[in-house]
Amino acid sequence: MAETRDIPAAGYRFIPGVFQYSAGVAALPGHRIERVRLHDPLPMAEGWARIAAWLQARNLPRTAFCACELRSPAPFTEQGFRDFNAAYGAVLREWGVLLPGDVNPVARSNVCPEVAPPATPSFHAFSVAVPAPDAGPSFVVAGSGEAEEGHANYRDHIVALDDTSPAGLRAKVRWVLGEMERRMGALGGRWADVTGTQLYSVFDVHPWLAEEMVPRGAARHGVTWQHCRPPVVGLDFEMDCRRVEAEHVI
Repeated sequence: MAETRDIPAAGYRFIPGVFQYSAGVAALPGHRIERVRLHDPLPMAEGWARIAAWLQARNLPRTAFCACELRSPAPFTEQGFRDFNAAYGAVLREWGVLLPGDVNPVARSNVCPEVAPPATPSFHAFSVAVPAPDAGPSFVVAGSGEAEEGHANYRDHIVALDDTSPAGLRAKVRWVLGEMERRMGALGGRWADVTGTQLYSVFDVHPWLAEEMVPRGAARHGVTWQHCRPPVVGLDFEMDCRRVEAEHVI
């Protein structure tokens, strides 16, 4: 099971992942994670400003920013994704969120709407760690497509590469469900704890809802299926999940 690292000053712990995001975050005792969804996606620069203002209005440091959900115009090439992540990481560095060695504790999902996509990469939602003495557990599991992360590229590690047949989709769904469970386990969670599950695909994964997701408890409160592609060319299925006590729309 993956180990987590505490950030006491920020109020959460995280599963170390890759440079662009951690694999998930959980509130430390005395804190809770709250999710804030934007009514309409905001381009990155405008989104960063809105998040900073939201934090400032609540006397929270920028380091309380612990997770986000992004929307992009279309799947990136491998190099395009690296370039985007470099610019994204530069803001986290400026905010003091990155830890020594450029370790990124912030969980993230970044997907691409197939219909009416944004013109430029944008914020859809963000999560923050908020002081709350009597709060119960809360966590956010970062999005994962059907490829193990941390390699030089995604394509060589995609499950059932270019296979969107029923058998290929089943393999993708099973792999991602397993990764969700691995990350939740590191955060001390399980499907029974989850308050929100999202999946992202433009392919028909409906048959696997009953056969793969429901038996695991992954659809206990339903599933939000968003008609989006994962962020890198070649990936076809992504999920994320969370347990939060408070959600806001602004």
